[in-house]
Amino acid sequence: MQIYKVGGAVRDRLLGKPVTDIDWVVVGATTEEMLAQGFRPVGADFPVFLHPKTGEEYALARTERKSGRGYGGFTFHASPEVTLEEDLIRRDLTINAMAEDDGQNLTDPYNGQRDLEGRILRHVSPAFAEDPLRVLRVARFAARYAALGFTVAPETLELMRTLSESGELEALTAERSWKEISRALMEEQPQVFIQVLRDCGALKVLMPEVDALFGVPQPEAHHPEIDSGIHTLSVLEQSALHRQPLTVRWACLLHDLGKGLTPQEEWPRHIAHEHTGLKLIKAVNERFKAPKECQELALLVGQYHTHGHRALELKATTLLELLQSFDVYRRPQRFEEFIAACEMDARGRKGLEQRSYPQADYLRGAATVARSVAVQPLLEKGFKGPELGEALKRERLKALKAYKEAAAS
Repeated sequence: MQIYKVGGAVRDRLLGKPVTDIDWVVVGATTEEMLAQGFRPVGADFPVFLHPKTGEEYALARTERKSGRGYGGFTFHASPEVTLEEDLIRRDLTINAMAEDDGQNLTDPYNGQRDLEGRILRHVSPAFAEDPLRVLRVARFAARYAALGFTVAPETLELMRTLSESGELEALTAERSWKEISRALMEEQPQVFIQVLRDCGALKVLMPEVDALFGVPQPEAHHPEIDSGIHTLSVLEQSALHRQPLTVRWACLLHDLGKGLTPQEEWPRHIAHEHTGLKLIKAVNERFKAPKECQELALLVGQYHTHGHRALELKATTLLELLQSFDVYRRPQRFEEFIAACEMDARGRKGLEQRSYPQADYLRGAATVARSVAVQPLLEKGFKGPELGEALKRERLKALKAYKEAAAS
């Protein structure tokens, strides 16, 4: 029995990056031998075991054969005869197909170290094209390592294009797709993930609503970058630079989908795109079964982001309606994330990345003013039920009018 550290742990150590998760491969062992040493079996598809003390995953060396559609369409074979090289060749990228023994002696049959040094994301073998999930994985690695200068090898991008055109991407489950998408959006350069998906034709299959934004112009006065797709990438880039949470990044990706529906004769204006985009945002949310908080914020940002930009001009009644829509009294964090998404939208414009966004503090102030209106005095006046709600609304409106006047003076 020989045990090797494989995959990301080896890759990241060679890159000088922190190693968080460690995967192990065991060569020359049987399931019975693993159990005899106290390893606990997990997973029904292939033999993976948890170490009795560390809880880390140890997998028996295995080969795989395509037997159906999608990510799960594989038959696995594990036996003591499977070599380390045979196990490594089934992996996605050469930089993930290296192994180390306990003396840090490197096994690198597919030149992963060379590709690390050349900053290339390259597939290991033609079997890469059998697994549609790898399209998303490679795009995610491109987003993770873009800052180090990594790019996708042309021949790998071509295989990804073949996969995108094959219909295999449609076989991915919502859960698997969302897992990759959500991880990619939290990488250092999530806009690279979307760009790589577009380069290989996968964006058109997975998120045609986002793909449709590219080539759609916007008024140059507000959007020096002009192209709606480029703007979306820039907003996503800003959300990562400002370390926004997943909810905000998801909303940033989907906020302008309505612009893809604007008839060409109306370009570059996009009247009411906030409302026309809602059905598209809802469709994308449902396609990937995004978490509830991501779905809700994306829809609210899509509908109200122009309100955010025009915050200082809004009438007190409109401002109150905006605050009510977000339920700022019980869910203050959601409104804070809306403000963040609006600011990222404002900064995601060519040459305007550093400009100030006074609307943010103004909106926060308005929310504080509305929340500070006390209920008790109204109860003491005898208001209750629907009448109490109306009285509370009147008092909040009065407070917001005073807030607006003070801000304008």
